[in-house]
Amino acid sequence: MRVRRLLLALLLLPVATLALGLSDRTAFDNSLSYRSFYYSDVLFVSPSELELVDGKVPTDETHYVSPPNSLRLKWQSQTGGDWLISLKVKARYGTADFSGGSLFFWCYSETDLSPNASPLIYLKDVNDEGTPSIRLIGSLEKLPAHTWIRVKLPFDSFVGPVRETRAPQFDPHRLARITIRQGLDDGKAHTIYIDEITVGDEVADNRKVPTAPSGLVAKGYERHIDLTWIPVSNADLRYYKIYRSFDGNTYAPIGIQRASTNRYEDFLGESGKDSFYKISSVAMNYNESPLSAEVKTTTRTMSDDELLTMVQEACFRYYWEGAHPVAGMAIEILPGDENLVAVGASGHGIMALLVGVERGFITREQGVERMLKITRFLSKADRFHGAFPHFLDGRTGELIARFGKYDDGGDLVETSFLMQGLLAARQYFTRNTAAEQEIQKTITSLWRAVEWDWYRSDPSSNFMYWHWSPDHGFYLNHPLIGWNETMIVYLLAIASPTHPIPAAMYYSGWAGQSQRAVQYRHWWSRTTQGDHYVNGNTYYGIKLDVGEGNGAELFFTHYSFLGFDPRDKKDAYANYFKNSRNIALISHAYAIANPGKYVGYGDDSWGRSAGINAGGGRAYPRDDNGTITCTAALASFPYTPVESMKALKHFYRDLGGRLWGIYGFRDGFNLSEDWFEDVYMGLNQAPIVVMMENHRSGLVWKLFMSNSEIKPALDRIGFQPDL
Repeated sequence: MRVRRLLLALLLLPVATLALGLSDRTAFDNSLSYRSFYYSDVLFVSPSELELVDGKVPTDETHYVSPPNSLRLKWQSQTGGDWLISLKVKARYGTADFSGGSLFFWCYSETDLSPNASPLIYLKDVNDEGTPSIRLIGSLEKLPAHTWIRVKLPFDSFVGPVRETRAPQFDPHRLARITIRQGLDDGKAHTIYIDEITVGDEVADNRKVPTAPSGLVAKGYERHIDLTWIPVSNADLRYYKIYRSFDGNTYAPIGIQRASTNRYEDFLGESGKDSFYKISSVAMNYNESPLSAEVKTTTRTMSDDELLTMVQEACFRYYWEGAHPVAGMAIEILPGDENLVAVGASGHGIMALLVGVERGFITREQGVERMLKITRFLSKADRFHGAFPHFLDGRTGELIARFGKYDDGGDLVETSFLMQGLLAARQYFTRNTAAEQEIQKTITSLWRAVEWDWYRSDPSSNFMYWHWSPDHGFYLNHPLIGWNETMIVYLLAIASPTHPIPAAMYYSGWAGQSQRAVQYRHWWSRTTQGDHYVNGNTYYGIKLDVGEGNGAELFFTHYSFLGFDPRDKKDAYANYFKNSRNIALISHAYAIANPGKYVGYGDDSWGRSAGINAGGGRAYPRDDNGTITCTAALASFPYTPVESMKALKHFYRDLGGRLWGIYGFRDGFNLSEDWFEDVYMGLNQAPIVVMMENHRSGLVWKLFMSNSEIKPALDRIGFQPDL
């Protein structure tokens, strides 16, 4: 289990958002931080001077091409000194490669900038292969003052004074860093602004003006406005530009939205606020359309119940509007590789779909249509003894070995997350229609085809194993041993009507006490506390029955319990509703204690779990880097409704300007580093939707538990009532 999570953490390197365009890809357009650009590294040597904010490149909200901000470079180059800034623009897990022959960016200078006064620029790719340095302004005779100029630097122009060609090893399609450094030591103060850094080619028609958007609709919530519109059909659209007015007369641009998305969230930060909106379309050549018709709306006070529905609906959109158009399934990360379908996240997303239908976010007919698309896709996708891989290509259903050559087969954990969702859907779509009967039939076929017993490795094994490859077998040799997110694997394997494992494996494998099980827990937790499955220690005055250390990552208390209802029952060791509640309460108490002294931790800001930049979700100080993962507290609603509601209100009311987006709360934030994640993870949005619903109505718990195979399996394991 930790192998995959550690690998995931290594792959999730922090870089700038790669928003997709038609003929180029964007390395920088805006920063979520109002102060500085997090994905920058900076150094300088006196007597040279360089403006920094929190050790990063400052952002500027008064000069920009794409609102609301740009990068500000303010320096003075002196003899004997030096400075450089390095922008991380590609290394993120799940993103597609750049394409095109040139680096473009817009530049604005406070004074005329001559070639001799220009800084230098060089590039590096993901393999750390680099180019020589050239002038930032390229072949321009000068950068004129007070004028935005689009600079073009062909990759072939990165030629050093000795070499006649650029470094042959450098791959511009895998650009990772853009570094700007001190040029000649002219001793003068300079300030320039840089925006819209892209990789691409020249646009063929610079005269074309796009069509103005139509159908703009604005809906007011407590602190933000949701804008939607009819997508513009122009093939060469770069983005939409959003304009806002508070009086209906004076409009100012406030942001952009990439061309593939026709939704925008404007966070006003207060209730009872009137606002007016218009939007435009911006072509690849940066020509702008006329503005759309005006719309007006008002924010309003919302009850706690309305806030829950608001968050559920927004997070649900990840799996509805953000799903793969062919597969209908969840993408691993958005923005990211838009064909990288995540099997486990899709299982979570199916359960979110059920909530979406029940809450009226979509109609039942729409839900049926989407489930038909998903089940038909899955019935033809790659499987390995019935188990799906971790990732599928959404276009073809073929395996994507994203984690390396040994990741080229079945992933039993991701398959279990998927099956949990499918079995809940089988109990929801039960009407006597051809479509719903097909959904039931296909799900039953997929469920019965999983060869759980195959993933024992051999018939005498006490453990289930995570992976099997047709080329490498059980080479990864990764046993499934709790406490972690894999309890659902054993429950489903024991419940299987066709390929079951013995119920005794729940105790020999998942809750195993053998030397191998103990060593496994030592390996990933690095503590003896809970290494025999049972814990029994008290943390912050809260007793923990099961779990390593002081409870570990909160997604352990979510993923296996999205469908499996842990209430009012216990096995030989614990009542897992109470145990999960205590883990969440320990996490909450840890945030209040805040041994790492991180900014922003407290009663209403808590939750350590796996996520981008989380570093490791365990509550021990050694794994804490100051990052809060939003799903941690919000998916804990059934366990900690009071504490989770405090977190929801803080995330939304106090941090929503940077944390709230088109799919609800972004993945996480770190106030100590002034960092707000600009992407969403498929594994993390749905648990918010589903567990909030289980708190409110128990919907998904009721559906999953109503499958005829589940109770007999729990009986065979030895679960007993615990009211």
